[in-house]
Amino acid sequence: MDDKETLRVGVAVRRLRRSLGLTLAVVAERSGLSVPFLSQVENERARPSARSLQRVADALNTTVGELYDAADCTRTVDVVRAEPEGEEPGVRALLRGHHQLHAMEFTGEQDTGREFQHRNDELMYVADGAAEVEAEGRAYRLERGDTLCLSGGVRHRWRAALPGTRILVVAVADHIEAIEETRH
Repeated sequence: MDDKETLRVGVAVRRLRRSLGLTLAVVAERSGLSVPFLSQVENERARPSARSLQRVADALNTTVGELYDAADCTRTVDVVRAEPEGEEPGVRALLRGHHQLHAMEFTGEQDTGREFQHRNDELMYVADGAAEVEAEGRAYRLERGDTLCLSGGVRHRWRAALPGTRILVVAVADHIEAIEETRH
């Protein structure tokens, strides 16, 4: 890992701290590090030692490895190849790291028989085949090229309706609090 990649961990620290609703002062108190130093880390003006980074991770109830994984998402370009590596058959993550989006590809026979309810919005796109979706007490059949948008909180279940069905599901990530805008 080069110095530029090492510095990216500051962005991951800031994102996690904010998502937890913590101030720099709270993290400083928990970690025993100074507020100015933590600010420099978050703004990528200082590179924490391994020990300091461990103290920050402990203060944020995470691990150094998870901070580095989250730092990977600060890259502006990341290619995920089509060949799944050690994943569940028929299920493939389309993004790595922690992002504002969660995206998965489901291929073949998919029918968990269970109902889902996510707090954030979700989009389902049928790339090949067909799917049957139950949502809000209604049944929908989606064919190749169709999309279905589910608002956060909608209970739903789905299954592939034809062999070889390929479905892409993109959702606002669970760690992001969706905010409704009110218009006056």
